[in-house]
Amino acid sequence: MDEQAEAAKKSTLLMIPYGLYVLTVKDGDDIAAGTINWVTQTSFKPPLIAMGVKTDSSVYSLIKSKGEFALSFLESGQKDVAFAFFKPTVVEGNTISGQEYETAETGAPILVSAPNWVEGRVVGEVAVGDHATIIGEVTNAGARREAKLLTLDEVGVKYGG
Repeated sequence: MDEQAEAAKKSTLLMIPYGLYVLTVKDGDDIAAGTINWVTQTSFKPPLIAMGVKTDSSVYSLIKSKGEFALSFLESGQKDVAFAFFKPTVVEGNTISGQEYETAETGAPILVSAPNWVEGRVVGEVAVGDHATIIGEVTNAGARREAKLLTLDEVGVKYGG
């Protein structure tokens, strides 16, 4: 691919809109969390989502072993929350990376500040490239309030291309 085509590919892929989410997993005493942005719904029946998860991350290792997860949806204005999970996970009491959390069916942390969340179980994976596509069946959900999703554009970060 020549330089012009490569630049066109990158700029075109960066046009895909992305929200920001915090993916969490708990397996025994181990907890992992990370901000992700490649998320989309892929089916109504059953309700499925696809998530791009970096294969060299602790959250990827734990989701592979546990097979369950929670995904907290971040709202506009929560840039600080998103950035808190760009770093290694720190659990202290009922906070994870400085954010208060609660748990539901999977035991994975759900951010109290998140307007919406889902829990699920892994039903498939496509492990090609530096991110694996994890397919999860949504088994539980919560909605605290209506909100506008936090986006990469809002936080000034580019990821993709």
